[in-house]
Amino acid sequence: MASTTQLTALEAFVASHPTIRLTPPTSPDFPAARQIFHAGRRAQPLAIAHPQTPADVAALVKYAKAHALPFSVRSGGHNLEGLSVHDGALLIDLRALTAVTVAADRQSATVQGGILQHELASKLWVEGLGTPTGAIPDVGYIGWATYGGYGAFSSHWGLGVDQILAATIVNPEGEIISADEPTLQGIRGAGGLFGIILDLTIKVYPLPSLFAGAIMYDSTNIAQTLVTYNAAYQTLLDTDTPPPQLTVQQIAFNSPHGRIFGVIFTWSGPDLEEGHRWSEKIASLAPVIMNTVAPTTIPEWFAGNGALVPKSMYGAPATYNVRRITTALAEVIGRYLEIMPDNPGTMLSIHQARGVAVGEEGRSVFAAREPHYMLEIVGFVTGETGREGSEDWAEGMAREVRELDEGNLLSTAYLSLMKTEGVDAEEVLKRAYGEKAGLVRQLKRRVDPENVFALTVPRLK
Repeated sequence: MASTTQLTALEAFVASHPTIRLTPPTSPDFPAARQIFHAGRRAQPLAIAHPQTPADVAALVKYAKAHALPFSVRSGGHNLEGLSVHDGALLIDLRALTAVTVAADRQSATVQGGILQHELASKLWVEGLGTPTGAIPDVGYIGWATYGGYGAFSSHWGLGVDQILAATIVNPEGEIISADEPTLQGIRGAGGLFGIILDLTIKVYPLPSLFAGAIMYDSTNIAQTLVTYNAAYQTLLDTDTPPPQLTVQQIAFNSPHGRIFGVIFTWSGPDLEEGHRWSEKIASLAPVIMNTVAPTTIPEWFAGNGALVPKSMYGAPATYNVRRITTALAEVIGRYLEIMPDNPGTMLSIHQARGVAVGEEGRSVFAAREPHYMLEIVGFVTGETGREGSEDWAEGMAREVRELDEGNLLSTAYLSLMKTEGVDAEEVLKRAYGEKAGLVRQLKRRVDPENVFALTVPRLK
C-alpha cells in the first residue's frame, strides 16, 4: 500500500513537470528501462524517472527529500553488483544528459552525467582530441572516472580521477551548485557520495591518431604462456622502460576456439613508427598466433572491444592490487586460467598502473598511487547456469593471490571491482581508501549530513 501511495504521488508530481518522463512498473517499457549489466540483480525500483535537463534532476532530488523517498542514480548501469537499482526506490536515469562542450582553448571539456564512454570518446575524436577512458563502450563515463578510472590511456594521461577539473552537482537540498575544492577532492575517487553529478569538466589532449589492437599468444599451454610473457615483460621493464604513450593490458578469455591469453596494445602518441617498434617488442614476448595492432580510430577501437564483452551477465568479480607479477604469482594465475570455466562471461584482465597514473595523491581520495597491477577477476557467466562455479573460480584465484605473498599486495583495492554488499561499511572504506577513509567519511558528513544520497557506492551506514 505504501509503494502504491508513493507511486501515485510521484506520478502527480511528474505530471506537473512535462520534461520529466516516468516509467512505472506497469509500463511495457519498464523491463528494458530497468535493465542493467548485472542480470542477476532482482531489485525492482518504484519507478524510473528520465530527466531531460539538469533542472529536472534537481526537482527530483528536492521532491525525494521532501517525501522521504529513497532514490538511486544510473547512467550506464555497469556497476558490477548492480547497485544502481534498489527495491522500492526511485531510479533516476541520467542517460538523456550527454552533451559535450569543448573549451575554446581545447584543453578541457565539460561532459554531462549520463554520457557513455564511447559517446564521449567519439565526440572528442571528431575534434582531434582524446581523454582517458576504459575499454568497454557502454560503461557510464562519470562513474568510471570518479571511482578511479583505469584504462588504455592511463600511462600517458593518468587515471580518470586525474582528469577532473570541476564538477556541477545537485546537493542534498536539490540545488544545482559547483563543487568546492574539498568536495571535488572527494568526487575524485568517491563519485556520487556527495551529490548527483550533472557534469564534469575534464582535461582533454590532442589525439590525431591511434595505433592499437590485440596481440594474441599461443595458448595451447595457457599457464606457461602467461608465465613466459610476464617474465619477459618484466625483463623489458628492467632494461628498456616503455614510454608513457604505451599501455598494455593483459587479458584471458574464452574464444570460440578455447581459452586464449593476450594483450590489448594501445599507442596514443603521434610517432606511429615508434609505436610500431613497441608493438613488435610486445609481440616478441611470447609466441604469437594473431596480431591486429594497426592504425585505427576511436569508434573502431570501441566497437572491437565491445564485441568481446556480453551486454549483461550473472556473477561477481574479485580484485587485488599487486606490486609485481612475480613468477610465483604468474604460476598461480596460470593455474587458474587452465581451469577457467568455459563461459564467455568468465575472464581475467590485468591493468598496469605506471607513468602518469601513479604518484599524484594530494588532489583525490583515490589511494592506489604506487606502481602496481590491478587484477580484474571476472567471475561472471552469460546465463544463470554455471554462475556459482564462475564465482568460486574468481574467489579461489583471489584467495590464493592474497595468501601467496601479502608483502606483494597493496593495502587498498579497486572499489569498482569489490564486493560491498553485506560487508561492513568501515571495512569497505578502509579497503577502498586506506588512510584516506577518514577523509571520505568526514567529507560525507559535511556535504550530506542527513545522508540524502544514501544509495551510493560505497554505502555508508
